[in-house]
Amino acid sequence: MKRDRNKKAAVQEQLIRQKFKQGKKVFQKKTLLTPEQRSDALQRLETGLRTYERELLDALRQDLNKSVHEAYMTEIGLAYSELRYTQKHLRKWLKPKRAKASLGQLPGSVHLYRDPYGCVLIMSPWNYPVLLTINPLVSALAAGNSVILKPSTYSPQTSHVLTEMIEGSFPDHLVQIVAGGRQENQTLLNLPFDYIFFTGSPRVGRVVMTKAAKNLTPITLELGGKSPVIVDSSADIDITAKRILFGKLLNAGQTCIAPDHVFAHRSIKPNLIDALVKQSKVIFKNPVYLRRAWPKIISPRHFDRIMGLIEKNKVVCGGVGDSELQTIEFTILDEPSYDSPVMQEEIFGPLLPILPYDDLTDLIYEQQRRPKPLALYLFTKNKQNEKRVLKELSYGGGCVNDTILHISSTTSPFGGVGNSGMGNYHGKFGFDTFTHQKTVLKKWWLLDVPVRHHPYKSPDSKLPEWMLR
Repeated sequence: MKRDRNKKAAVQEQLIRQKFKQGKKVFQKKTLLTPEQRSDALQRLETGLRTYERELLDALRQDLNKSVHEAYMTEIGLAYSELRYTQKHLRKWLKPKRAKASLGQLPGSVHLYRDPYGCVLIMSPWNYPVLLTINPLVSALAAGNSVILKPSTYSPQTSHVLTEMIEGSFPDHLVQIVAGGRQENQTLLNLPFDYIFFTGSPRVGRVVMTKAAKNLTPITLELGGKSPVIVDSSADIDITAKRILFGKLLNAGQTCIAPDHVFAHRSIKPNLIDALVKQSKVIFKNPVYLRRAWPKIISPRHFDRIMGLIEKNKVVCGGVGDSELQTIEFTILDEPSYDSPVMQEEIFGPLLPILPYDDLTDLIYEQQRRPKPLALYLFTKNKQNEKRVLKELSYGGGCVNDTILHISSTTSPFGGVGNSGMGNYHGKFGFDTFTHQKTVLKKWWLLDVPVRHHPYKSPDSKLPEWMLR
């Protein structure tokens, strides 16, 4: 039995290495050299996505119980948006940009070129398995790279449909896909890719970074963390509650930028809890709707982990899980201690701890001591409080008076900082991520400044500063 497993693993490793060689070969053939070739690749991807749209929606239902509404709003629709925006602007992005020449470079001209890296690896997670596979793929193809995709084994139905879609859309091996789990991940990470784009947890991100360092492979890490919400005393409580719930309930809280916990000013904390409870009752009053539209927790292990974070004496509402359906009710936890497990790890589920604060200065100081989150959300009408939070706290991105929606733009970057990741993407920023910016100086033949050449006329004296500007 063990011998058979080892033999199977060896065969799988050989197949992965073969795909890597094919990816390198495809890139070396200049398959995506021209704007027309890149546009054609993006069109093939869009055609495949539209052809398999129904199957992908069904797969997302099976893997995560996502409704068609939520799956299209948060995954497939956003992928179409990324494709359209990139196709519209690609030619402009590909044009060399002129830079100002310094005095020492004259007479001549300086241009900046964007070169693809080569064969790149994109490792995507299970929580948004379509969006977080397709969006970086769009950027990688627009940049001119060949691509190997590694979707998550935790969302098997979606990964299966993605495999069929990719293989049907790219028979030329421009884009290839590798299925499997940890062993396949290890094999891929041991290969000398030209770029690695990883979305997942900080723990696995550290492993990816260590592996990439052995080959000096540049990387983007889209990680996570505990994204806080700050609600001050000036906020509109009803609107705040509705918008916090929007962000928390998407995918049952299994979102890397979901509101993880709330700091509410002590004077309005009871009212905020009442508003959250009231709003959630409106959403969860229909059990038929819940079965059809409330996402499930991805696996029994994650279900047990989240249920283990619930302190029964802190529960305001919810707190009940269904192990058969793998669903957990939206749960408010009132003032868990900072040392409790629910405040020490990323929740990644429908639990919402709410803690009071009295002074914004103290709260900011406390947040500065914690790992930098992927997102932060502030609800306020106070301009001074807004300025302070934006200026004094570091985080990947966020919203003032809303949640989640900063990620939906194709014209602004999305990414983390510190413990929540490095690098960014979306639109032009994704194109830049998957390209190397190359500076080229073109000198004229008409004039050659003699002062730079040996033998120096005055070797013991400095040049005037104006000559080096």
